[in-house]
Amino acid sequence: MQQGSLIRSGRKRGPDVWQFRWADRGACGKRIYRKRVIGTVYQYPEADSARKAVTGLLREISPNPLQRSSLPMTISELCDHFVQRELTNDNTWRSYSTKKAYKAYLKRWIVPHWGTAPLSEVRTMGVESWLRRLPLAKSSCAKIRGLLSVLFNHACRYEFFDRNPIRLVRQGAKRRSTPSVLAPVEIRLLLSGLGLRERALVLLAASTGLRQSELFGLKWGDIDFAQNTMNVMRSIVWCRRPV
Repeated sequence: MQQGSLIRSGRKRGPDVWQFRWADRGACGKRIYRKRVIGTVYQYPEADSARKAVTGLLREISPNPLQRSSLPMTISELCDHFVQRELTNDNTWRSYSTKKAYKAYLKRWIVPHWGTAPLSEVRTMGVESWLRRLPLAKSSCAKIRGLLSVLFNHACRYEFFDRNPIRLVRQGAKRRSTPSVLAPVEIRLLLSGLGLRERALVLLAASTGLRQSELFGLKWGDIDFAQNTMNVMRSIVWCRRPV
C-alpha cells in the first residue's frame, strides 16, 4: 500500500484542513511529491476519522491493481472518496444545490444504514426493499436510489468495484397524492393580505410557474418590458447567491 502522511494544515480563510501527502516515481524515475485535501476539521474533528477517510485515496493512488482490490471497500469509505472528489467547492460538475442535497442524503440515510457494508454485499433486492420502508415521499426515495447508483458508478470509474447493483433497482417517483392548486379567487384573497414585494413574488409564481429559487434570483435586467419577456438566468439556493 502507498505510504504517506496525514497533516493538519492551516488556511488564511476558513477552517484548517486535513492533507494527505505522499511521493511516487515519475516516468523517468524522479521522485514526485503530491498532496490531496481530505476535508476540513469540521468534517473530521479527530485525526482517526480523517485517517479512515484516506482509505479510498490509498486505493486510488496504489500502482498495483491487485493491491487496490485486496481489501473490501465499505460504502462509508466510498462515500468519503466521492465527497472528496465530486462534492468539493472547486468541482463545477454539479451545482451547489445538488452537492448540498447529496451530502444531506449521504449523512442522514445512506451512511447510517449502509456505511459498514462492503460494496460486494449490497444487493439489488436489498436496496429495493430498504427504499420501500423509508418514511419519505417517492420522489425522495427516487433521489436516494439515483445517488446510490452515482456512488457505484464512481466506484467503477476508479476501479474500486466492477459493477453497479443499483442499475436494476426499481423505484418510482410518482406522487402519492395530487398537489393542491389554487384557484384565481384564492390567489386574489392571498394577495390582499401581502405587502408590495410579496404580492409581486406571488403574482410571478402563479403566472409563470417559476421556482422559488428562480424568483429570488431575478433582476430588473432580466425583464424586457418592450417585448413582454423575462429571461431566467440564475437562482438563489440555501441563501447562496450565484457567482
